Amino acid sequence: MAFYCNFYLSVLIIIMFSVIGLCSADLSSDYYEKSCPKATYTIKNVVANAVTKERRMGASLLRLHFHDCFGCDGSILLDDTSDFTGEKTAKPNTNSLRGFDVIDKIKSQVEKLCPGIVSCADIVAVAARDSVVLLGGPSWTVQLGRRDSTTASLSAANSDIPSPILDLSDLITSFSNKGFTAKEMVALAGGHTIGKAQCTTFRERVYNETNIDSSLATSLKSNCPSTGGDDTLSSLDATTPVLFDNHFYKNLVNNKGVLHSDQQLFSGGSTDSQVKTYSTNPITFDADFANAMVKMGNLSPLTGTNGQIRTNCRKIN
Repeated sequence: MAFYCNFYLSVLIIIMFSVIGLCSADLSSDYYEKSCPKATYTIKNVVANAVTKERRMGASLLRLHFHDCFGCDGSILLDDTSDFTGEKTAKPNTNSLRGFDVIDKIKSQVEKLCPGIVSCADIVAVAARDSVVLLGGPSWTVQLGRRDSTTASLSAANSDIPSPILDLSDLITSFSNKGFTAKEMVALAGGHTIGKAQCTTFRERVYNETNIDSSLATSLKSNCPSTGGDDTLSSLDATTPVLFDNHFYKNLVNNKGVLHSDQQLFSGGSTDSQVKTYSTNPITFDADFANAMVKMGNLSPLTGTNGQIRTNCRKIN
């Protein structure tokens, strides 16, 4: 499925992460200070050039980080081979995830500076943070020192990403089972202030649900017919689609959530008050989003002698 969902499914993928080793002592913000002091600058520079060229790339790199974070181990980057099937062809990912070429470019430049030092997993994590900042969002301290996986799981990628038609109770339960609060879930969902979603992910909502703003429904229908056109894209936040701000929540308060699972966050349930808070207080949203991203990025990384530092992010050494 081409664009299973730009970001919310990416947010939801975190519910499948293990919470073991939530804050590994092996990770540190200055991990490359001596071994590769120009690493983070190099990542930022390549990301800046890519986002300047195409602002949507910022959302794509953020989404890539979420989809990688089964353990934030670079598994999402592995290409299929004759005897190995990775995660790129999983239903939520195929013809949908983007930004691999940007990661390749970063890795190439970093390898020239410090061969065999900087992991692909760390590159993805830093690129996501830098993308958010470049689009006007908050910054956060990325803990570094992850190592890259030597395997991937197509079946897990296919089964572990929840559907965009989940109701609020299911969302809360799923996040809670993996150590995330409802508040953190709502904060992470705010990543939908940037990026796009495919017609097939919101068709049911715009044609059959009643808690949707009529003007939004009309606009979405013009680009998403009742049959066909599955691959056509619409912005998840039509107000400021390439700015990382709190308009996503303002939209929800006005029944302008594009995805069913988005609008469920403001549907007369327990998360309504949090959505209202974020809709009127962008500073609070920024802080909560940043904190939740740190928590997500520190979930069960490979460290020490586990995994490897790939020379090419697309294949194991």
